Amino acid sequence: MKFPIYLDNQSTTPIDPKALDAMLPYFQTEFGNAASQHPLGLKAKAAVEEARNKIAQLIHAEDADEIIFTSGATEANNLAIKGIAEMYRERGNHIITSAIEHKSIMDTCKYLEGVGFEITYLPVSQEGLINVDDVRHAMTPKTILISIMHANNEIGTIQPLPEIGKLAKEKNIFFHSDLVQSAGKILVDVETFQLDLASLSAHKMYGPKGIGALYVRKRNPRVRLAPQIHGGGHERALRSGTLNVPAIVGFGKAAEIAKKELSAESNRIFNLREKLRQKIEKIGDVHINGNLKRRLPGNLNISFGGIEGETFLNELCEKLAVSSGSACTSATPEPSHVLKALGLGEDRIHTSIRFGIGRFNTEEEINYAIDYVSEIVNRLREASPIYKTNLNTSLRDSSQSKVEAIHLSFPRKRESTNMDPR
Repeated sequence: MKFPIYLDNQSTTPIDPKALDAMLPYFQTEFGNAASQHPLGLKAKAAVEEARNKIAQLIHAEDADEIIFTSGATEANNLAIKGIAEMYRERGNHIITSAIEHKSIMDTCKYLEGVGFEITYLPVSQEGLINVDDVRHAMTPKTILISIMHANNEIGTIQPLPEIGKLAKEKNIFFHSDLVQSAGKILVDVETFQLDLASLSAHKMYGPKGIGALYVRKRNPRVRLAPQIHGGGHERALRSGTLNVPAIVGFGKAAEIAKKELSAESNRIFNLREKLRQKIEKIGDVHINGNLKRRLPGNLNISFGGIEGETFLNELCEKLAVSSGSACTSATPEPSHVLKALGLGEDRIHTSIRFGIGRFNTEEEINYAIDYVSEIVNRLREASPIYKTNLNTSLRDSSQSKVEAIHLSFPRKRESTNMDPR
């Protein structure tokens, strides 16, 4: 095994060697600009269109031209939300999203609040799920956009997009979803979900970093966006700039592999995750964050009781590459906004670890991770006087409860009395 064992596949994934091989010629011999009309440019353009088609097939888009390339999902999310807000402001100024969206959604919405938009941040259940009725009740005549992520990047919960999409369609409200964590890992269908816009990222599905895409529906309805980057009119005039051909080719290859291997790969990863979960639960005093049934196959977010979070993470990271909360917010000291939305206390939030199992993880690595996590947790608890005190108190209270239960199950012998025994 190679250390540290990489178990952070919600943060990023290693590029698949097949995707890398597909990219290499476009760095050297096939280096043309896809906007040029000479043979090198035309060959680059053909490679871009082939990749565009593969990505469209992965998400079941009707038209490959509905895929607009961006620098990544953060840009795609900004283009979707700001693009709708600016284009349709005369129709309304209300947007609905959730309290557990990625920061690129949350911060964009906060920006729009500052320029006069009204944002509704829907709450979630203790398992991280949105109540569809809450979406219905939040809609107003001024609502122009609903943006709900498909699968959460921290706790892996999968939202009921088809039901939300149906509501949006009934009210002629545009519907956007951040598909970054789900595309290539579970079945994604923009038609079934009734999506008008969807954000994607290559490096979450074993493609290269620095390339993403926004699905923009062309028919029923045709979605119009205010561009956020102006220039040469590339990508249907929605995102100007010279196309990153090697990265786009790698993105397309990654999408092709993901579509082909989706079922078998998700089953294998799910089995590894369940083994990890079941063994770690035997440690005791652990809490699984998020819904276990509606969840990404490779995601496991666990809080550990009785230990200090920073010490725990530092020791884990000597052998395991894992995250505490979202990798996109780990540089800031504030508790995870996702775990806070679930109602977790700060003690549980600070001891939460996200394990992200992926394509290249092996059963041997999972077995090692189980033993390593167990050893560290037990050692830290053993060294914690507070945990020992709480544990002894808990055991004493439990023992006393058992004694009281025994006394209650065997009534005392009635003492003699002159009173009527009835």
